[in-house]
Amino acid sequence: MTRLRWLALGALGMFFFDPRGGRRRRNVLRDRVAAVPRRLRRRLARKAGLVRARAGALTAKATHLRERRKDWSDETLADKIRSEVFRDPTLPKGAVNLNVEDGRVVLRGEVAEPALVEELERRVRDVVGVREVENLLHPPGSEAPEHVARSR
Repeated sequence: MTRLRWLALGALGMFFFDPRGGRRRRNVLRDRVAAVPRRLRRRLARKAGLVRARAGALTAKATHLRERRKDWSDETLADKIRSEVFRDPTLPKGAVNLNVEDGRVVLRGEVAEPALVEELERRVRDVVGVREVENLLHPPGSEAPEHVARSR
């Protein structure tokens, strides 16, 4: 067994100390061995960057779990309600009249189903910036409700 080891060691020595290509082989081996820690450092830096980015995203997500109350103009709040509440194409946005004054929303009009009256009020109430909702929606054939304002 020791002869085989000496033979392998001699072949390796001839390979690296050959007068013609030995110098190039030694330099290539040196460069490849030196590249391993560099590649490892780069790979670890990339992984650390990903971890930092994910931690930053989680921090931002935890910081902004709920949208803060904002004081928008009445026109902006009306547009926000239209875009958030009436985004659903199944809702009758043409049949509902929407007025906003100082964060107080008044809903007027006829809707096909009685359950839709409460659904629209709930959705409008959930929009950030709405302070009060007055729901005057009613199903066809019934009279409009009296003016009853409900606060948050």
